[in-house]
Amino acid sequence: MISVDQLAVEFSGTTLFSGVTFNVNENDKIALMGKNGAGKSTLMKIIAGVSKPTRGHVRAPKDAVIAYLPQHLLTADDCTVMEEASKAFGTLLDMKNKLDELNKELETRTDYESDAYMNIINEVSDLGLKYYAIEEVNIEAEVEKALKGLGFTAADFNRPTSEFSGGWRMRIELAKILLQKPDLILLDEPTNHVDIESVLWLEDFLINKAKAVIVISHDRAFIDAITNRTIEVTMGRIYDYKANYSHYLQLREDRRAHQIKAYEEQQKMIADNRQFIERFKGTYSKTNQVSSRERMLEKLDIIEIDEIDNSSLALRFPPAPRSGDFPITVKDVSKSYDEHVVFNNASFSIARGEKVAFVGRNGEGKSTMIKAILGEIAVEGTCQLGHNAQIGYFAQNQAALLDPNLTVFQTVDEVAKGDIRTQIKNILGQFMFSGDAIQKKVGLLSGGEKTRLAMVKLLLEPVNVLILDEPTNHLDIKSKDVLKEALKNFDGTLILVSHDRDFLQGLANKVFEFKEKRVIEHFETIDAFLERNKVETMRELAL
Repeated sequence: MISVDQLAVEFSGTTLFSGVTFNVNENDKIALMGKNGAGKSTLMKIIAGVSKPTRGHVRAPKDAVIAYLPQHLLTADDCTVMEEASKAFGTLLDMKNKLDELNKELETRTDYESDAYMNIINEVSDLGLKYYAIEEVNIEAEVEKALKGLGFTAADFNRPTSEFSGGWRMRIELAKILLQKPDLILLDEPTNHVDIESVLWLEDFLINKAKAVIVISHDRAFIDAITNRTIEVTMGRIYDYKANYSHYLQLREDRRAHQIKAYEEQQKMIADNRQFIERFKGTYSKTNQVSSRERMLEKLDIIEIDEIDNSSLALRFPPAPRSGDFPITVKDVSKSYDEHVVFNNASFSIARGEKVAFVGRNGEGKSTMIKAILGEIAVEGTCQLGHNAQIGYFAQNQAALLDPNLTVFQTVDEVAKGDIRTQIKNILGQFMFSGDAIQKKVGLLSGGEKTRLAMVKLLLEPVNVLILDEPTNHLDIKSKDVLKEALKNFDGTLILVSHDRDFLQGLANKVFEFKEKRVIEHFETIDAFLERNKVETMRELAL
């Protein structure tokens, strides 16, 4: 069991959270929830030992293994896949290398009677006892087994990690976690940049093979599938529910309803007693009753109603100027990088007002096609924009492109034109930036705050074609829901790339699937496509 005891984090006179206490038991699958900036990632880093709290402690058994997958992967670019995955056995390899080094030194020394020689003998003996007490492991075989289980081929083992997308890098990190056989796995937004098939694999791994897990995720379907407990970080404290996310939402509403009822009953009781005291104060025959009621009111613990976190993104896209009938037409488009073919002879058109989804595994060409449509890369064939097509583009790394040295206000003021400049503070307020927050440097913002700020920039000019490439990365569930509703009401043309099943459902009325160097057009909703595709995928996994 791992215990979190009275954790508090304070900075610049502000308390992020305090008094955070809970235990993590074997096989607990915990969703760590809360709005962006509430302290979820900070709490996870403290449990991982990456950060220190202002007060409090995290206690774990001496031999407990805690593995941490951060929000931003730290996979090195100077290793092969095999070398990076083998780092899971870093401690074991270090012990072996140290033993080899000490034994080699003993072979060359001749001062057999010296204290230095005896110290080396003792070090070899102590280290050897630890090393040989560990169950013998064929490291290379274990690493190969883990990597192949995650979809890598033997040909991938000696490729540099730099050649792989974010989703495949996440699998390398997960291979390292799997090989460590941890008692607790900490995952911060593990589904960011990961295709739907990878998410399905991760769900299966966490449900059937992992021990205890704590996960931060904005993917509602994912956390509902894997978790049996929800800890909410809100208003500087936590609430702990033995339920998955959807059940927790209902339990939270029930809890607040009970609080309100108890609060109202207590307030009525207080009013009745105060009325009695005022009426009979000074009446000799009622002196004892008055005194008794006064003492009771003095000792009474007043029931408090949990404050509801109502801060939320207020989002409405401006009316879309009218475009031509077909704002985007792609004809016989092919793209290759050296001998690697991304897609061949892709042809399709997108009509005015259509909402379409680009789906497919990582590396199949979704983002490449977007760059071709925008004219950012050269391709064979033609990508044609229709009459008066005005494109607004949100890239996967849009938040990272913001200047970290500017303030929130300066970032928006740079791109605002004309009368809209007089409304900047109001617009930022709608996106949950108010008061001193608008003077905060961009470099100090959380991932979710940067994403919201990048979205503000996108909204400053009316467009009739929105292209959004993974717009929900780093957005909390509440903000994601509001963005989804705004996109439903957008009256222009929408191209959406997302790995998030819950976010995709109900949005697109046509699907373009990127698969096996082709772009396949499906005349069905994303709901129908995902339902059919998930069944096929699960059948394939079972073979």
